[in-house]
Amino acid sequence: MKVAIVGAGLTGSLLACYLARRGLTVTLYERRADPRAGTAERGRSINLAISERGLDALRRIGLDETVMTDALPMKGRMIHPVSGPLDFQQYSAGGDRAINSISRGALNNALLTAAAAADGVSVEFEHRLCELDSAAGQMVFQTPSGKVTATADVVLGADGAGSAVREQLLAEGIVAEDVDFLDYGYKELSIPAVDGDFALDPGALHIWPRGTSMMIALPNPDRSFTCTLFWPAGAFDALTTAGTISAYFAENYPDVLPLAPTLVDDYLNNPVGVLGTVHTLPWQAHGRTALIGDAAHAIVPFYGQGANCAFEDVVELDRCLDDTSGSWARALPLFESRRRHNTEAIAAMALANFIEMRDKVASPAYRLTKQVEHALERLLPGKYVSRYELVSFTTTPYAEVQRRVHRQHQLVRLAAVALGAVVVALLRRRR
Repeated sequence: MKVAIVGAGLTGSLLACYLARRGLTVTLYERRADPRAGTAERGRSINLAISERGLDALRRIGLDETVMTDALPMKGRMIHPVSGPLDFQQYSAGGDRAINSISRGALNNALLTAAAAADGVSVEFEHRLCELDSAAGQMVFQTPSGKVTATADVVLGADGAGSAVREQLLAEGIVAEDVDFLDYGYKELSIPAVDGDFALDPGALHIWPRGTSMMIALPNPDRSFTCTLFWPAGAFDALTTAGTISAYFAENYPDVLPLAPTLVDDYLNNPVGVLGTVHTLPWQAHGRTALIGDAAHAIVPFYGQGANCAFEDVVELDRCLDDTSGSWARALPLFESRRRHNTEAIAAMALANFIEMRDKVASPAYRLTKQVEHALERLLPGKYVSRYELVSFTTTPYAEVQRRVHRQHQLVRLAAVALGAVVVALLRRRR
């Protein structure tokens, strides 16, 4: 059986590795030139935070140690206020668990190399999908030398939020999409190493919460930090000169300016990216053509779960193929039915986490809430687990995380009411 995967990014490359293990003949089609031979597009990396779901997918095929060689563990958030001391907030109750910072490009290259080395996998670069007959599995690609055609028994679109496969399915009238763009954009900056060492603590994800906007920074193996501004879309246009940029950062991000010598150049020349959530219905057609990962359900990056969720898609599709004895006609609808409610759940949680990161993490009330949560986790191990830990450090289905956290919060509220009643009763007796 011949399987075509359109998109040799993170999801497509990992999926090729999984399908090769099943003895299938796989061709990866990628619109870019081989990314391992060039340089990353300026200002488009957004470092990834790989956590347990992604690690689980890599671990299942023995790629976790190889692929994650250059990853840097981050055990918590470091909050940078406009003035005053930094505030480190650990992710787990015990302070021992971490998410892992890794360059999107480095991870893509490692997975692509693993896929290309797998038996039965071939990779075609500079192939941009321009036509698709989803019922027949026939594809037309634009290449530097002209158009070429290809046919496969199964066509899988793993080509990201701007999926060409999804576009073709839309044109055929087979799927519908709803893209909810966030009224925010992102722009990347860089903090280089200082005297060969990290300028900031490399064991943390750094956040500069500023109410309606924020900046984050993640460490890199070369001891630099990749910073990402998340601002209301129009805000980027307000700063157009070196003077206004420097003045704004001096006022709002005073500790960043002396650490970022290329800040003005980065700000003026790096593009502004868009953010949004993609909802697609259905994800598959004819039992032979399907969407996976961001092509089916892109989310905003504020829970660090985009790649983790897509990797979990690959695991679930592999499981569906097992459960249907390798029948794609049955596996693809089953995959969608099992995953849809979970991807909708993480999409909602990612949006909610944006508000938490930009508005709440610096407040005393938030810090107190987290302290209480960690105390409950230590008092009730395994019974009370925070949303963040369930999402980042377990493979509990996302929809179940939502349900469990809701139940936990209800119980805490009931306990608080009961405790209050006891206190009131004791006070009355003393009177």
